[in-house]
Amino acid sequence: MLKKVIPVEDAISVLHDGDVLATTGYGGHGVPEQLLVTLEKRFVETGTPRGLTLVHSTGQGDGQDKGLNHLGHEGLLRRVIGGHFGLAPKIVQLVLTDKVEAYNLPEGVITHMYRDVAAGKPGTVSKVGLGTFVDPRIEGGKMNRVTREDLVELMTIGGEEYLFYKGTPINVAFIRGTTADPDGNITMEREALILENLAMALAAKNSHGYVICQVERVAAEGTPSTRVRCVSPACSWTRWWWRSRGITCRPGVSSTIPPSPVRSGFPRGCCPPLSSTTGRSSRVGQPWSSCRAAWSTSASASPTSWDTWPTKSGSTT
Repeated sequence: MLKKVIPVEDAISVLHDGDVLATTGYGGHGVPEQLLVTLEKRFVETGTPRGLTLVHSTGQGDGQDKGLNHLGHEGLLRRVIGGHFGLAPKIVQLVLTDKVEAYNLPEGVITHMYRDVAAGKPGTVSKVGLGTFVDPRIEGGKMNRVTREDLVELMTIGGEEYLFYKGTPINVAFIRGTTADPDGNITMEREALILENLAMALAAKNSHGYVICQVERVAAEGTPSTRVRCVSPACSWTRWWWRSRGITCRPGVSSTIPPSPVRSGFPRGCCPPLSSTTGRSSRVGQPWSSCRAAWSTSASASPTSWDTWPTKSGSTT
């Protein structure tokens, strides 16, 4: 049986030349940063994998170096199908210089496409995009001269026009969760957004692919309830665990503590943003208990979800 909880380097090794990689995230929310960093490191050091197709429904990154910007290397990507490119200037540069094929499709259509691929359908039918640059009578969502294949078709159903977006089977999906158990069950209690993680995981599974989930901690066997293929515990939540851009440890973002009209999220000074010069927080290396204690002394309610899972001895927390 495949071992579920594995080091990030081993998890990344399932990617091969020409694979289709789908990634999750929304701005700085829910981005599996450590997986992207490790994939970039592998490509820089070994030159593999090459010619990947990247699929993402939303903007993922900080507009500079984080998120999908880690994949902005010539040769690593062959094609990009995305719903938002504004936060990934390094990928945009590849598009503008005709180094990759690129399609800009509606964000919602891509999220529905994951569900349709999971259901074994050939693609997604929608009125969204009619009369816009996505319409094949205009540009078909193509972003440069080297992008030639038609992924959007015009259809007439019941006398009305629709667009048919061809489905893309997923070989590998990168997602992010909070807690995993040794069987690959995942929960997302500390995540600010759940996003399309489940649909993406189902699409990869039904494409006979892999789901790789970056998690914060490993719990006792059988505790969480949603199973994936591979789990990679993050080595440092303060470095890889952005709740959003500029926010690391702030349970109010993920509703693990109730918001207050006066105080929302963590008390001032508990978990400060990372330094713009060092990239590190003054609380790097401190456990969640330090944040928990700081909050508990200054708020009326008590923490809830972060203490609900029994943690496996020796796991990353």
